Amino acid sequence: MFRGQSLHNLDSKKRLRIPARFREVLKEEYQDDSQVMVTTLDKCLAAYPMPVWQAIEEKIVKLSTVNPEVRRFKRYFISGAQNCSFDKQGRILIPQYMRQLACFDREVLLAGMLDNFEIWGKSRWEEEMDNTRYSIPDIAQKMAELGI
Repeated sequence: MFRGQSLHNLDSKKRLRIPARFREVLKEEYQDDSQVMVTTLDKCLAAYPMPVWQAIEEKIVKLSTVNPEVRRFKRYFISGAQNCSFDKQGRILIPQYMRQLACFDREVLLAGMLDNFEIWGKSRWEEEMDNTRYSIPDIAQKMAELGI
């Protein structure tokens, strides 16, 4: 599983080095450490191992396109998806439109989310964590309702 956080800098060519521990998860758990599917999610990007992404697509393709919410979701989540391959140094190239949507500057934070990981601009991550701190009592209540 993808766990923990790590802070990285985009290099001059806008490539992001993925931590070795995340690449190990891709290799050991998903038998593919050569690529991830990256898409837009809220205020960040989300990177999925290909088997996880394929399972998501299989569920989404069964949804009714008559439903306007499904179409909106597909426009945002699916049309923005990009297959990102690793180079020999374990880096992926984040496309410009994704960097703009996620408001990346140079510093980015990777956050493990169990079956995927998120890629945040450092300042946006800090803002999100500040907002989350104030919501912890409500979040804890919701998690208790879900049995966590």
